[in-house]
Amino acid sequence: MRASTPLPNSSRVPNRSHELSAEEQSVYRELDPAKIPQHVAIIMDGNGRWAGKRSLKRFLGHQKGAESVQFVVETASRINLPWLTLYAFSLENNLRRPKSEVSFLMKLLKSYLVGNVKRMNDNNVRMAYIGRTHDLPQEVQDTMQWASESTAKNTGTTLTLALNYGARSEIVDAVRTILTDLTTEAHTRGCSVDDLLGAGALESLDEPTIARALYTAHMPDPDLVIRTSGEQRISNFLLWQIAYSEIFVTDRLWPDFNGLHLLEAINAYQHRERRFGGLGESFTDEDLNNLEPAEEVAAEIKDHLIPKSDDKVEAKAEAKPDAVLTRR
Repeated sequence: MRASTPLPNSSRVPNRSHELSAEEQSVYRELDPAKIPQHVAIIMDGNGRWAGKRSLKRFLGHQKGAESVQFVVETASRINLPWLTLYAFSLENNLRRPKSEVSFLMKLLKSYLVGNVKRMNDNNVRMAYIGRTHDLPQEVQDTMQWASESTAKNTGTTLTLALNYGARSEIVDAVRTILTDLTTEAHTRGCSVDDLLGAGALESLDEPTIARALYTAHMPDPDLVIRTSGEQRISNFLLWQIAYSEIFVTDRLWPDFNGLHLLEAINAYQHRERRFGGLGESFTDEDLNNLEPAEEVAAEIKDHLIPKSDDKVEAKAEAKPDAVLTRR
């Protein structure tokens, strides 16, 4: 399922930062409103560990995590964050978790949507989804569709839930879409796919073509990715889209994460310099002129880092086989 069409310019949406809590406002005042990221994506992790630390059952951790979603979404809407994407349920979750836990998560999703549509409308939040949602239970799909339609006219934050989602499967689906479109075009023109490829279709396949075939075709790439629970991995989430995203990892478990912590992550993001493979704003022409010439660097590497042939022979002569290793 693809995300829905883009919203109007977020600058037209009234700022509701005055609705933030006192703690949140203290952090928000440190932010530059002009540098609020366009898109924040969050890998919500730690529900089970949160419950385990309290000797509670895992489903209570998931319930508490759903409450955190409400807090974070409301704060996002109050600061006019245009796009918020939450990794709610991965393809691997669906395949590898116990059926009882998956069933509970589906009931929790349905309950969350039913119980929060009014709240979303009150906060001008629009619902969207990405992932292989057609594999979810039909009654869950129906509720998702209802929530999406009920919030479709909202113009504030777009909350996108990644459900039954995997980045690799997204890329596979994108390739399938491109090939299907190519086959359809060949049929329409009355020629073969080989003819189209020979006429330049292969050369025209570029990054924008692939991006348009992804679930996120109508969304900007995430500026900031937040991962809770301290894990240092991406977990198959938006692999194409986060090529140049800033990553913020916190040890805080997701049920303990709220709007204040979202603002703290954005504050950290605003203190970073995004270079997108370039030199960055702080790098000046004067710095460039002071760089050591490439020829001198190459000579230095050759003289000091690459062993001379005599050194190699000497080192080889000195090396003696380890007796224990030899017996093996």
